[in-house]
Amino acid sequence: MAQHLVYVTNKGASVPYTELAHQRNFFLIAGPCVVENREITFEVAREAKAVCAEFNVPFFFKASYRKANRSSLHSFTGIGDEAALQILADVKQTLEVPIATDIHTEQEAEFAAQVADIIQIPAFMSRQTSLLVAAARTGKIVNIKKGQFLSPEAMRFAVEKVREAGNPNVMLTERGTSFGYQDLIVDFRGVKAMQENQCPVVLDCTHSLQQPNQPQGVTGGHPELIETIAKAGVAVGFDGLFMETHPCPEKALSDGANMLPLNKLRPLIAKLVKIRAAL
Repeated sequence: MAQHLVYVTNKGASVPYTELAHQRNFFLIAGPCVVENREITFEVAREAKAVCAEFNVPFFFKASYRKANRSSLHSFTGIGDEAALQILADVKQTLEVPIATDIHTEQEAEFAAQVADIIQIPAFMSRQTSLLVAAARTGKIVNIKKGQFLSPEAMRFAVEKVREAGNPNVMLTERGTSFGYQDLIVDFRGVKAMQENQCPVVLDCTHSLQQPNQPQGVTGGHPELIETIAKAGVAVGFDGLFMETHPCPEKALSDGANMLPLNKLRPLIAKLVKIRAAL
């Protein structure tokens, strides 16, 4: 059976996974959507780590080593699984930051777990029992993104699947609910319902602003609202925040339409920690 994992905050204090939901600050999962190359991956990881260290925000670096759920057959999916995972391994070792990445098949679970500290389950796959069980059996933290089609209350069944597979390390991420055909909306009432599962609950501040499946075959978004969503999320008590960030979102190879420009990360975190402190 998996044991509760322990992570180190940016000030050097050891924090059990179970205490992530009880820290003075929220924790942050952030990085580019996908590993595009070594340079951008390290640039984002270094800057995000430095910002989080300045404000004592526990930090997990996130990047997908492969993107499997794209709107178009011609969308960028990655530089190759082994090459991308090696870059993530180098980031982890060099910068000493824990890694989050997502999987799409059961076979990927053990492969990703060679490096990842958080195995992320995409929202569209949050009901896939075999995928959840495979992720659970790695013993790593399993971050389940709430399906756009599911209620917050329904996520207890996903949590139970991971725990019943022998892994207590589970968290949930709100990333919006389908609103019509091509839009998403965050129902902030859901945080309390998901926290009743006694696990950390995260707000995805960027994917919740997506406008999926636009006519041109790519996903659109409203990045100008990232700060608004993040402020509201901290204010209502989300334990952590998730956001994708890139030095130049307009040139990003995946999800650029709803990414936070990297140079805006520090001023945003500075505002958010003040809101958290006020609580």
